[in-house]
Amino acid sequence: MKLTNEEKELLDSVEKGEWQQITDFKNESLRYKEIAKNTLRKNKRVNIRMSERDLVRFQKKALQEGLPYQTFISSILHKYINGYS
Repeated sequence: MKLTNEEKELLDSVEKGEWQQITDFKNESLRYKEIAKNTLRKNKRVNIRMSERDLVRFQKKALQEGLPYQTFISSILHKYINGYS
């Protein structure tokens, strides 16, 4: 089986004993699931106007990423306001 560089780094890290077991995995897992659910909740609607050219470019990029274009635009905005530009 061929591993990517990232997979090789992870395997090396595990084999070196750099990973630690989570003592209360069940509760930690539930906590992170709740955080993810709250982060991904989309409960507000926004309408914006943009040029057709920009919209088409968003749609093409979203298609390449395998995402609906509105989700793609929302993701870009989320990353920008959180400093991940």
